[in-house]
This record gives sequence, structure tokens and C-alpha cells, in this order.
Amino acid sequence: MAPGFENYSKAFTKHMDADARSYLASRLGDFDDMRIAEMDKAGIDYVVLSQTGPSVQSERDPSVAALRAMENNDFLAKQVARHPDRFGGFASLAMDVPRVAANELTRAVETLGFKGALVNGHTNGVYYDDRSYDELWERMQALDVPLYLHPTDPLPVPKAYDGHPELAGAIWGWGVETGTHALRLLFGGVFDRFPRLKIILGHMGEGLPMMRWRFDSRFAVYSHGIKLEHPPSTYIGRNIVITTSGVCSPAALAGAVAEMGAEAVMFSVDYPYESTSIAADFIESAPMVERVRELVCSENAQRLLKLDQR
Repeated sequence: MAPGFENYSKAFTKHMDADARSYLASRLGDFDDMRIAEMDKAGIDYVVLSQTGPSVQSERDPSVAALRAMENNDFLAKQVARHPDRFGGFASLAMDVPRVAANELTRAVETLGFKGALVNGHTNGVYYDDRSYDELWERMQALDVPLYLHPTDPLPVPKAYDGHPELAGAIWGWGVETGTHALRLLFGGVFDRFPRLKIILGHMGEGLPMMRWRFDSRFAVYSHGIKLEHPPSTYIGRNIVITTSGVCSPAALAGAVAEMGAEAVMFSVDYPYESTSIAADFIESAPMVERVRELVCSENAQRLLKLDQR
């Protein structure tokens, strides 16, 4: 949490009790004792940090959003510089104007040394399959860094959630929203236009790995005239890769690896919203052959984020 970003996060934290909000505030603002101690205890060598959501994606003024994204990235770069062997950074991007986002991404990667960017879903209802974002995707592909697509609230909230606020957020709605956004990129042809682009989804891929077969089956019948160079399943594992963040299920992990391949899955914790110790115990005890464990726990992230160059 960068200083001054607390108001943005009220959209997420307003549903938590006071103790949970206090706990998160203390952890999100710490870059030394608590965070590194948890990493050491769990055997985690290196983490990539990002501004907690919804960040500047909820800012209504594009010029303010662009300024705040730069402020956040400068702040995070200073924290990373204090512990460069333990921390990396994902840039915040104001997505209102694609060229502004592309330029800030370039600055964050080339000047600040960031590993990519994290964006909290749509920007006030605008999704990034729109052709106006091709300028950003072209720049991201040229820089060879990934975009982590993180959940946010749907806009508007679907009527199906009426009377069930528990469904609209982290329990269900965020995964549906984020998985749908990723599918918009896929069926919108973004990965055909930019075949080396990488999008990261958390939470074991927001459910998409388990649906790969059905995407192919039903797209063959209900394509609505959309043309893709490959079956939809091809892009899930090639262009869309995932982390385990927030899903500590050995069965779900085994299914994701079986569907996408071991090189498309990366270990992550979702700290401080999830327990580091639970996540570490899960990944250590999950039944995997040693080669798959090496890929999931370290080598995939090292390759995608170029951690050997840090």
C-alpha cells in the first residue's frame, strides 16, 4: 500500500471487520520486519510486489490516475531498492489512455527495473480487448514483460447477485469478472495480434484451466463469426499463465498442471490476504514429481520475469 492509496482500497475493505482492516494496513505498509520474516519462515526467496487493489483503476479522473500511478511506481521502486535481493516490482498503470499506460510501463521497466505490470481489471467499465489498447499490447510485447490481470468488482453488479453480496466479490464474482476479461482478450484476437504477449491470472487461473476443453467444443459451434488462428485452449497455457495465489488445493493444482502444462503454473501466496504458512505448506506437500515442483516453485517465474537478470 503506497501512502495516500487507502481511499482507493475502501471499495474492497469496507466489507471487512475492523480487526481485519487493521491487520491488513499494518502488513501492506511494511517492507521490512514482518514481510521478510514471513518469507524467511516459509522459505520464500523472492517476491514481486504490487499496489493493492483496486488502485488507480477506480480513479475517475484520468489525469489524476496517471499521476498517482507514477507516484506509486516511484514509491515501490524505493522499497525494492532497499531489498533488491528479496523484492521486485509490478508497475501500476493508469489504463484510461493506452499511450499513457504504455509510456509509464516503459519507464517502469527500463528505468525502475520492474518485472511487468499489475492492473486491477477494467477501468470504469472499459475492457482491454478494445483495439485502442493495441498500442499498449505492442509495447508490452516489445518489452517482453507480462501483465498480471487482478480482480475487481464487476460494473454493473449482475442481477444474479441481488440479495447475495457474498457472491459479488472474492468468493465468486471477482473470479468470474477476471476470467471473463481474460476471455475477452482471447476471443478479441489480442493474442493473435500479439502472439508473444503474456497475461498472468491468479487464484489458480480464475477457473479457466478446467474449462479449456469446453471452450474448444462450444466455440466450434457458437463462434458468432469470430475467427481465431488456434483453438481457444491453445492460448490458455501459451499466452495466459497462472499463479496458485489464494487457492491452496492439491487437486486444483494437479488439474491446472495437467490442463495447461507445468510451465504455465507459478507458486504465489496472495500475502497478506492469505496465509504465507498455509501456502508454503500446501506447495511443499502437494504431490508433484520433483521436476514439476522446480518449475512451479521457481523456474517458471525466473524465466517469465527474467529474475536471473536482477
